[in-house]
Amino acid sequence: MEFSCLLKISSIIPIFVIFFLVSSSSLFSPVFSTSESSLSNKPNNKTQSFRPFEEGQRLRRIREHLKKINKTPFKTIQSVDGDLIDCVLAHQQAAFDHPMLRGQKPLEPPERPKESEREGSKLEESFQLWHLTGESCPEGTIPVRRTNEEDMMRVNSVTRFGRKPRRFVRRDSGGNDHEHAVGYVSGQQYYGAKASINVWSPKVANPYEFSLSQMWVISGSFGDDLNTIEAGWQISPELYGDNYPRFFTYWTSDAYQATGCYNLLCSGFVQTNNKIAIGAAISPTSSYKGGQFDISLLIWKDPKHGNWWLEFGSGVLVGYWPAFLFTHLRDHASMVQFGGEVVNSRTGGFHTSTQMGSGHFSGEGFGKASYFRNLQIVDWGNSLIPLSNLKVLADHPNCYDIKGGINKVWGNYFYYGGPGRNVKCP
Repeated sequence: MEFSCLLKISSIIPIFVIFFLVSSSSLFSPVFSTSESSLSNKPNNKTQSFRPFEEGQRLRRIREHLKKINKTPFKTIQSVDGDLIDCVLAHQQAAFDHPMLRGQKPLEPPERPKESEREGSKLEESFQLWHLTGESCPEGTIPVRRTNEEDMMRVNSVTRFGRKPRRFVRRDSGGNDHEHAVGYVSGQQYYGAKASINVWSPKVANPYEFSLSQMWVISGSFGDDLNTIEAGWQISPELYGDNYPRFFTYWTSDAYQATGCYNLLCSGFVQTNNKIAIGAAISPTSSYKGGQFDISLLIWKDPKHGNWWLEFGSGVLVGYWPAFLFTHLRDHASMVQFGGEVVNSRTGGFHTSTQMGSGHFSGEGFGKASYFRNLQIVDWGNSLIPLSNLKVLADHPNCYDIKGGINKVWGNYFYYGGPGRNVKCP
């Protein structure tokens, strides 16, 4: 494999929460997540009859909600992709609207997990498009992607804006469905995970579908008490209004019912970094038979205070999820997952052509298929160690597949993805 041409630009450690639901065939179905992005080709809203009174009420609710999540900026930066990045005073971010955080300030960095070799390069500040302006947010502030009325008008429910659909039992081929290609470990106690995730810009065929690649840190049953922490990149036209791959986070403590959200769209995740905008577009991306770009993410539980921290690249702390947000994850995770997910809405009765990863199957290998590499977990002693029992699963292998491996350069790794609809995936 031509590992020498790998462009190692940064490291991220996200945690993808694809939990597997036991189906009647006794196979596992992974957990669900979401992704969306693009710069051009904004999706059109669903056609509906115009009712002035109802539309007026909806607009009032939207504006009230925007006042809650858009904080008064110290400075605003206009990104080349159209985003507005607000530099918000760190102690005034949405997280501190939470009753248990009100009046507090972001915590100091915790002890980082120990590892034998520090893999990854320093953060390249140009990895997000808004940095191309040459401007930055001052110390003491955090960059927040501003949410506007158009963003909220694309969704059906104002109250559930920025949240995934409530957990649902998998439907048959006639309904909406989430499809996955993932690697996972389970059966032990996990205190974090790390991986380098190859970044692409897959095609999303429908404005209400998405494609993502992420890590999940999971605990609890697959009922209403599921706890997850997630991070990675996603393309979601409905959430962001475009088709750019964007850096995202997510969390829930009740299986996506009433708790949690993407990024900073509710009180929860506390950001501590003034250089990374969660929800902002990633650049550069990988190209077929060309340069490869990956991000390295680390998520781990602070042994002293119990909060779950997120690191991007080599030593760049993004922020943390306070321990009190969770029930089962207050102690440890029982499963860690890595991989890709898409929504297949079967428009017209056919499988979606939304791509996963690079849009190519795992068998094409380096430079063509998307990958996760250097998969590790954090043990009870706050040490990063290699995986010992990685399992891989693709629930629709004719549409999206996965192939694992291990070597001295990449450690535990896998290739994954696919084109969606094709001759074998009608």
